[in-house]
Amino acid sequence: MENRRMVLVAFMGLFLFLIYQAWQTDYAKPAAPAGMAASGTTASANTGGPAAAPAAVADAAPAASLSTQHVQVQTDLLSVDIALAGGELRRVELKNYPADRKDPDRKLALLDDRDGQLFILQSGIAGSEKPLSGSQSSFTAPQAAYSLAEGTDSFDVPLEYADPSGYTVRKVFHFKRGSYEIGVSQSLVNHSGSPLQATAYLRYQRTPPPAQSGPSFMRSNTGFAGIGVYQQDKPGSSDYAYKKKAFKDLDKAAYDSKQTGGWIAMLEHYFVVAIIPPPDQGDELSGTRNANSQLYQAQYIGTLTPVPDGAEHSFDARLYIGPESQGTLEAVAPKFDLVEDYGILTPVAKPIFLVLSFYHRLTGNWGWSIILLTLTVKALFFKLSEAQYRSAAKMRKFGPRIAELKERFGDDRERLNKAMMELYKKEGFNPLAGCWPLLVQMPVFFALYWVLQQSVELRQAPFTLWMQDLSGPDPYKILPVLYGISMWVQQRMSGQSATMDPTQAKMMNIMPIFLTGLFLFFPVGLVLYWLVSNLTNILQQWVIARRMESAEQRKKDAPQTKAVEKK
Repeated sequence: MENRRMVLVAFMGLFLFLIYQAWQTDYAKPAAPAGMAASGTTASANTGGPAAAPAAVADAAPAASLSTQHVQVQTDLLSVDIALAGGELRRVELKNYPADRKDPDRKLALLDDRDGQLFILQSGIAGSEKPLSGSQSSFTAPQAAYSLAEGTDSFDVPLEYADPSGYTVRKVFHFKRGSYEIGVSQSLVNHSGSPLQATAYLRYQRTPPPAQSGPSFMRSNTGFAGIGVYQQDKPGSSDYAYKKKAFKDLDKAAYDSKQTGGWIAMLEHYFVVAIIPPPDQGDELSGTRNANSQLYQAQYIGTLTPVPDGAEHSFDARLYIGPESQGTLEAVAPKFDLVEDYGILTPVAKPIFLVLSFYHRLTGNWGWSIILLTLTVKALFFKLSEAQYRSAAKMRKFGPRIAELKERFGDDRERLNKAMMELYKKEGFNPLAGCWPLLVQMPVFFALYWVLQQSVELRQAPFTLWMQDLSGPDPYKILPVLYGISMWVQQRMSGQSATMDPTQAKMMNIMPIFLTGLFLFFPVGLVLYWLVSNLTNILQQWVIARRMESAEQRKKDAPQTKAVEKK
């Protein structure tokens, strides 16, 4: 096996990897037709799911009109819209995350009920025989707007619903400074004249995620979309495991788990919304796609609790509505950081991100951090790369002799291979020496690919000049073209084309053009990594070639020097 074949194999591996990603997208079940899940539609709590609820959970009423009363809430991180109809979270904007880099004043709405999309949080009190509060309950609030005052760290937003039958439901949302967590406390005050069986429920509901634009191989890499559950292995067990289920899988079968503790989340690219029940409370976690409204939902239902007449009982839970930020999710809930998922290469990707974050603290710029990370990776693999480039330099040196053997033996591949092996043995040259360094580095390349694609910290992160979004493609296509040029220069320096047959040489010549076209759609951060990597490869290859030429020249000059010394 020759080094050039391994290079072709590596490029083919990259190509097949992208094809596999595209296949995952192209064969996923398409989203529901427009109109099936408009912003004015919601779903019943358990319709379409296989497991019966432990209590009568309120059916979701049609979405409230824009004229319905709302409570506006402002914290340092969140802008929240709470509808008094049902006490639902209808819109949650993330103040630190613009929806579009070109319009920084328009913030990303993670929960939203506008523009034909629906992604909301519903909550209520479920009874054993009938819903006690739900989307059709009309709550009242002491005031129409709340905000985090200077010098305060938290505040509450109380809502209240008084039912004609004699009980009252109080719902309080707890907000904290510097936090994407929202506490939800739902209380039942029973003055109905008879005992009640009650529990609380919370559920996220959303329309199918909108289709991504761009080439299919890029659309497929915009992150996992579905539910994530931290589930108990079995009742009473102290062992938990993280499980994901894509939205397209919920089309086929619903998810349901009865357990103690854990959490359930809805995941999308860069962001996560989660329901976190009390850790010591029995609950039911479920995810499904409603057969009637075509809405996906992730739901939590607690255990039924008796509430005697004249008594009050409170049900508490927490929400997380925010980014998948590295280093902060561990404090939200046990193993909540597992939502930061880089796939099978997570053990490699996590350390890479830590190094990238370290350089960001030094430079304050993710672009320079990527450059420093690239140089760090190249330094770690310096010796391996040196073996690769020494092999390439020797191949270039033997180029004329190999070409002579090809001319002598023509199409007799058996005799040609035998003659080449004899040449390698005679000269003490192993062509495989340049293969393994490339293979060893491939997991690092792919892990960094996922880090750059999946890390919210790099979302819309600027670098310099025209490169103002490391997570998006180069708007002027300059970086991919520079990459193609660097790859062409590197190929010419290797001199491998001289040892190839015409077909292989044509394939190698096409590679820079092919990858340049491919990288036109890749994130700037990824192309920057590959460009800097190629430039360091060129420099290292040039230095090694000069050293080997100097060593050869010294060998040639040695006999003459000894002869002069003898005279």
